[in-house]
Amino acid sequence: MSVLNTIDQASPWHPGERVLQDQAGVAGRMEELGRRVLRDHLIDQHRAFYPQLPFIVLGTVDGKGDAWATIRAANPGFLQSPDTHTLNVRLGWEPEDPAQAGLGDGAAIGMLGIELHTRRRNRLNGTIRRSGPEGFDVDVGQSYGNCPKYIQLRDFHFVRDPSAGPVTEPTTLEALDTGARQMIASADTFFVATYAEFENGERQADVSHRGGKPGFVRVGDDGVLTIPDFAGNLFFNTLGNILANGRAGLVFADFDTGDLLQLSGDAHVIVDTPEIAAFEGAERLWRFTPRRIIRRPDALPLRWASKMDGQSPSLRMTGSWGEAERRLSESTA
Repeated sequence: MSVLNTIDQASPWHPGERVLQDQAGVAGRMEELGRRVLRDHLIDQHRAFYPQLPFIVLGTVDGKGDAWATIRAANPGFLQSPDTHTLNVRLGWEPEDPAQAGLGDGAAIGMLGIELHTRRRNRLNGTIRRSGPEGFDVDVGQSYGNCPKYIQLRDFHFVRDPSAGPVTEPTTLEALDTGARQMIASADTFFVATYAEFENGERQADVSHRGGKPGFVRVGDDGVLTIPDFAGNLFFNTLGNILANGRAGLVFADFDTGDLLQLSGDAHVIVDTPEIAAFEGAERLWRFTPRRIIRRPDALPLRWASKMDGQSPSLRMTGSWGEAERRLSESTA
């Protein structure tokens, strides 16, 4: 357990987030900004946004304290906001999803509403109120918009009734196999769940989007993933949680097949290594060591097609691991 486990009710940020904001020289500005943009309710724009979505990204914590990220899909309308402090989620029980273990009554949850075809997104965290297996309500803790950076444009369509599950059973992997390595190494998008715990017993979960050029996630021979952290909103929700807790869950989606690869394990932030300067656009790095790996073929009833010229313009200022390794080699030659 990290020493970053206290909560300051006077600040909109927890200590892990504030450490990174201070390192970036923006702590004072973020205190003021956080009080304005971190809301304890959904504004009308976001209340209208969620019912449009065909899927939602969730971040949960299971009984072992492991974080899981997942993607759940249903016909638009499965998300509704009956009032400004509540999001109703009509999703049935999905025992094959390891994130399901963290969807019980009273559990902390992180949610990301995102439209890949428009780059719109809203992020919220809160607490689950569940009265049955057919769905649950989320009491909003924090809700805020996110910028469209690093999101690749994709159009979606359903290939089956979302109430009909996949016919292929999930597989638990002892380590990353060839297929899993290829899926990660070719990805331009993934989602990451993290959380922080405080001395008063409160838990705050989060799930966020990460995007880059294909291959921006390096897969080491030892199975450790290394990810560049690009310029963002300076909230540091994900990396701040990693500092505070060290647990993370990642989900990679194959947008052509609907397959999901879900990993839960341990993460740490790296702020001092020559690799940061060598990787164009990286402001820091973080590493993730998976301990639990689950492959779920055809888990999603959705498929996505990349839009023409749909790569995020923000990626023009970012590099690749091949370029970074070349720069490092030249600097030591």
